[in-house]
Amino acid sequence: MVSEQKQKLVQAIAEKVKEYPIIGIVNMQNLPAQQLQVMRSTLRKKGVEIVMTRKRLIVKVLQDSPKQDIRQLTEKVKGMPALILTKENPFSLYATLQKNKSQAPAKAGQTAPRDIVVKAGPTNFAPGPIISELASVGIKTKVDGGKLAILADVTVAKEGVVISPKLAETLKRLDIKPMEIGLDLVAVWENGLIFDAKQLHIDEAEFARQIMEAVQWAVNLAVESAYPADDVVEILLQKAFRDAKAVAVESVFLTAETRDALLAKSEAEALAVKDQAKL
Repeated sequence: MVSEQKQKLVQAIAEKVKEYPIIGIVNMQNLPAQQLQVMRSTLRKKGVEIVMTRKRLIVKVLQDSPKQDIRQLTEKVKGMPALILTKENPFSLYATLQKNKSQAPAKAGQTAPRDIVVKAGPTNFAPGPIISELASVGIKTKVDGGKLAILADVTVAKEGVVISPKLAETLKRLDIKPMEIGLDLVAVWENGLIFDAKQLHIDEAEFARQIMEAVQWAVNLAVESAYPADDVVEILLQKAFRDAKAVAVESVFLTAETRDALLAKSEAEALAVKDQAKL
């Protein structure tokens, strides 16, 4: 009876995997149940479905799926895995999950999700035993204005390193929250390709800056090459007017537009001659 139930469950999950074009693996380890429920509700409204079952059943579904190279996702299954299914693109999925994460203090025994860096600068600690506590995790300090100051940026834990009780307590005292509570996306499958989570990260602010920079370069190129695109026609006309006016002034060609400039130029030249002649 149990075996039949499992077969039906595997079949139901397989149908879902078949239905969705984007299949991901998430790790729910250390995710509080309450936050999981909130996340599921939020994601469901965006058309994202989370399928939770035993690890070996997830592996079986992926291994038996006819989708191209999707079985490679089995290598990404870790921790407390679940499938995440969506019709969004992988980058949108990653961004959605990241935006719904919250920061949390590190606990002893947890793995650093990335390099943990303590920045240089002042602290609120008065000199005392805290100096040796900080030094024990590689943080060098000095006394500045009656308070401790951290001398230089220091990486206290590399990505993937298990956080010690001493480091966890130190980070807590420094009010550094390196952990993230939320669904940890591990990898995503789309059209036969596997994307690790790191490959899906986009710095939106930097991306917007690069777009603006590219637009500016394109405008500059169009102006310099006199390419009459819609967005630069007005700039080209203004530039042509300035260039034509400059040529007219240099050649002393009198027009309504050059009159004032020519008079000002003549006056300046007359004053220069006067000064040279000491009149």
